[in-house]
Amino acid sequence: MSLDEALRARIQDTLAKNEVVLFMKGNKSFPQCGFSSAVVQILKGLEVPFETVNVLADPALREGIKVFSEWPTIPQLYVRGEFVGGSDIVREMFASGELQKLLGVQPKPTEPPMIEITEAAVTAFRGAAAEGEASDALRLSIDARFQNDLYFGPKAADDIVVTANGITLAMDAPTAARAAGLKIDFVQTPQGMGFKIDNPNAPPSVRSIRAEDLRAKIQGGERLVLVDVRTPQEQAIASVPGFRPLDAELASELEALPKDAKVVFMCHHGVRSMAAAERYLERGFTNVWNLAGGIDAWSAVDPSVPRY
Repeated sequence: MSLDEALRARIQDTLAKNEVVLFMKGNKSFPQCGFSSAVVQILKGLEVPFETVNVLADPALREGIKVFSEWPTIPQLYVRGEFVGGSDIVREMFASGELQKLLGVQPKPTEPPMIEITEAAVTAFRGAAAEGEASDALRLSIDARFQNDLYFGPKAADDIVVTANGITLAMDAPTAARAAGLKIDFVQTPQGMGFKIDNPNAPPSVRSIRAEDLRAKIQGGERLVLVDVRTPQEQAIASVPGFRPLDAELASELEALPKDAKVVFMCHHGVRSMAAAERYLERGFTNVWNLAGGIDAWSAVDPSVPRY
């Protein structure tokens, strides 16, 4: 695809007039996708002046900036006229300190974050510690994609140490910067008992919900938007009361909803609905859920819904 010269000149003019420019969905005050929001929060946290350009307001620009940068996705960050990268690259550069150097931001000392550990997690940690090496520390790791890991490993001289509810956690500086307000619990999961980590700093993601939990929420009157992404032929075979097909009418209603509305997607086994949920996450929705196992799992807790 070639780039219209007038559009090229417009992009170059924007870059020339602003040292830091983020081409994104929405703007810095109202991001309209989770990936754009993540970059905005990083730039705001670094307290650097930056300009945003809403590609949703200009379809030609939305496609043209991809040609200009030779990069297929939005958002796109430019610094002093040079393309830096998309959301994942920006987050990785921020975690490593490379972005701060590029922007001329002096690194701030990393303070030990406030972390909450529940009594159930404390009991689980102490049981695991009794089986480990005495020299090992309980370590928390959070990578640039906000993937978490808890494990026992060697101590390091530059560890940041946090004690919460009598449990001591060791972590490196990038993890500490991502861990403020984090909560660690030990709960029942479909695979058995396991640790659950809630991190308020993580960008929005699609969350899974079990059929029995969703059924209880529906019966309890919780306000939910229930979306069925299966084909009309499948819907004719079996359906769950309250779920509506994702047709043009419902799609229009969804776009008009507040971005924090709780939306639950369902398909046959949970694969297509996950893809649909992720698309709405990219559109800026922040409370998006996927029915784990789809209507097939629902049939196991509600025999009135036939399996197929």
